Amino acid sequence: MARFIIRRTLYALVTLLILSLTIFMVIRLTGDSVTLLAEPGAHAEDLDRIRAEWGLDRSWPVQYLTFAKNVFTGDLGKSFNYDMPVSTLYFQRLPNSLELALAATLISFLIGIPAGLISAVKVNSVWDNTGKVIALFGLAVPGFWLGLVMILVFSVWLGWLPNSGQGSWQHLIMPAVALGWYFAASLLRLTRSSMLEVLRSEYIKLARLKGLPGYVVIAVHAFKNALIPVLTLAGVNLVVMINAAVIIEVIFAWPGIGRLLYEGIFQRDFPLVQGVVMEAGIMIVVINLTIDILYAYIDPRIRLTR
Repeated sequence: MARFIIRRTLYALVTLLILSLTIFMVIRLTGDSVTLLAEPGAHAEDLDRIRAEWGLDRSWPVQYLTFAKNVFTGDLGKSFNYDMPVSTLYFQRLPNSLELALAATLISFLIGIPAGLISAVKVNSVWDNTGKVIALFGLAVPGFWLGLVMILVFSVWLGWLPNSGQGSWQHLIMPAVALGWYFAASLLRLTRSSMLEVLRSEYIKLARLKGLPGYVVIAVHAFKNALIPVLTLAGVNLVVMINAAVIIEVIFAWPGIGRLLYEGIFQRDFPLVQGVVMEAGIMIVVINLTIDILYAYIDPRIRLTR
């Protein structure tokens, strides 16, 4: 077991190393942020002074080693435009993104799991075909398009809901639906396939042969075991929604981490973009590593084959 944990931890560290290299290179290839930091018409010596102040006059390898060392010690740098530590900005916006992600997760649960369960129990029926259409629509329609349509209908035409910002529960409805719709479709498909696999298993057949009522077989024996991969996907989806809802947060002017990342990219704020992406990457990698270790404890076959 110890070897399995060490191996998975090394994989996680390699993943974070590749992520840090990738974001470091990509953000610098977008252009020179010094031109945005300097006053209009600034002279060359003013630009050189700004580069020296922020450490941008050093070579890229030196800048990367400094960045990697700071990340290792928990220092994600200081934002160019906000003149604040990136960690402070990140955790200021985290509650807002967490609120939106939890609401979207609840919506994905309410749509995806019941629809997937009914599709599996009523396989090849009208209910199953309807579930397939819902899943296809959810995976095919972009969340930003759905968000724009909802703004047009419920805000502009009907005037029922506010079109942007954060405040009451009404501000949360449209961005949560737009964000959770895709994940509802993925949960529907996974719940259906997981339930079908469980319903074909031998212990379910034995439970039916014992004369247990159908609802007991489905609710007590099948559904409980089918939920394991579903809850795993839901946990990963939650982390992704917290950190990667960029377009939805921009459309609805939601003051979360996704909008913060958009602002950093638009303003070429190197430390801000690097820090937000690394925070998101660390969160996702840690969640996946924790799930892998828990699975290895639950099922010993996993640590023998992976």
